[in-house]
Amino acid sequence: MIKKGTARTGHGTWARIAGAALPLYLTMIAASAGALVDTALLGNHATTTLAAFAVTMAVFGPATATVAGAVRGVMPFVAPHKEDPDHLLPVVRGGMWLAIAVGAIAAAAVASVPLIGRLTGVPRAALDELGVFPLLLAGSVLAVAVSSSATSVLVALGRSRLVMRAGLLGTAVSAALSVLLVGGPGPLTGHGLTGAGVAMLASSVLTACVAQLSLRRSTVLTGRSLAPGRPDVRQVWKLAAVGIPLAGTVLVKFAVLGVLTFAAARIGTDSAAVHSVGIALVNLMFTAAVAVGQATVPVVADQAERYDRSGARRSVVAGTWLALAAVGLIAAVLMALGPWVVPLFTADAEVRPQITDLLPLVLAVVVTDALQAVVGFGLIGLKRTVPSFVSTFVCYGVLALVAAPVAASGGLVALWAALAVANFCQAAGKAYSFRRHSAFGEIRESTPAGT
Repeated sequence: MIKKGTARTGHGTWARIAGAALPLYLTMIAASAGALVDTALLGNHATTTLAAFAVTMAVFGPATATVAGAVRGVMPFVAPHKEDPDHLLPVVRGGMWLAIAVGAIAAAAVASVPLIGRLTGVPRAALDELGVFPLLLAGSVLAVAVSSSATSVLVALGRSRLVMRAGLLGTAVSAALSVLLVGGPGPLTGHGLTGAGVAMLASSVLTACVAQLSLRRSTVLTGRSLAPGRPDVRQVWKLAAVGIPLAGTVLVKFAVLGVLTFAAARIGTDSAAVHSVGIALVNLMFTAAVAVGQATVPVVADQAERYDRSGARRSVVAGTWLALAAVGLIAAVLMALGPWVVPLFTADAEVRPQITDLLPLVLAVVVTDALQAVVGFGLIGLKRTVPSFVSTFVCYGVLALVAAPVAASGGLVALWAALAVANFCQAAGKAYSFRRHSAFGEIRESTPAGT
């Protein structure tokens, strides 16, 4: 029998996580929609331009995700000091230095797209279209790093609406500038890929400025300088011990999903197309789980600060059920609208039924992915991220090894079933690690995080 006080606490946890997750989800969906505007405009501009865009985004996407993952490691250090600016300020400044360091490496990778393209055999016509686009996106990566250092703190402080405001403003500017600069409506001159790069850079810079101003003017840090100053190496290392394994987890996931794409392509053109649509649908639904997971981190961090084992575990359970409910709702809508949704992705009458047949496995993959993600975010709240990296590295490493033979013998169905199993194994491994570390037998503020 549940005590009334416990019930109220549980209800408050659900409400707190849901209230923080909704603005984050809306921000992510808006950003995805904005990206589609660039794709559509460049596709109508020229096929080679779209190809050059895709090549650069293949590096830009993992680069920005890696930066965001690394900076999320700041969140559990922020939540316990949300009312104490003297303790909070060094964490914010250390997070800025971590973002700058990781962002510089990621930006260098994006700037090297022409070299990467030549080494990987990208057609010369696509590389000739690049121009200054990789450099513009390298600048965008640095702006994303500055932005992420602020938004991670804002989420940990419970200010998700401020994150949404910054994100929506940036997306609106990106879409408007893309329309004006890429195609050149009316008497305006279109600038193709360069115009898209300018739009993305302007959007990233605006988002970073708004996020940083929000952090300075609308939190306990009001009136204080957020300039990083001289780096505190010990503080940065402390944050990096949590953030860098998260960045590694993101890179492993992107790399293995790339392996799966090649495995699907080896089956045939139709399978490659179906696989691509399936991944797009997973990303659409999985975004909800990421939003819920981020909202769970500060709640778990608060409980961990008080060594409240039951509270920390209850928070992750609440986050898991919320993520599953959100994913389930979106999946139900997609399933119900399947006859209208599938044609949006392809006009090929032979490919459409294959996509429809794959939908149950798409749902299985996204549900298991949501499970592992929320528990992984719970581990962030405990400042224990190495177990998440190890779980992802082992499960996805095995998946990468078996992807080609599984696809060759069982086709796309077997490949997606293997992906679902890998996600489930991740979830089980992370759940075990969370349960072990949430006992708080060894958690101390001074202990190097992640071990």
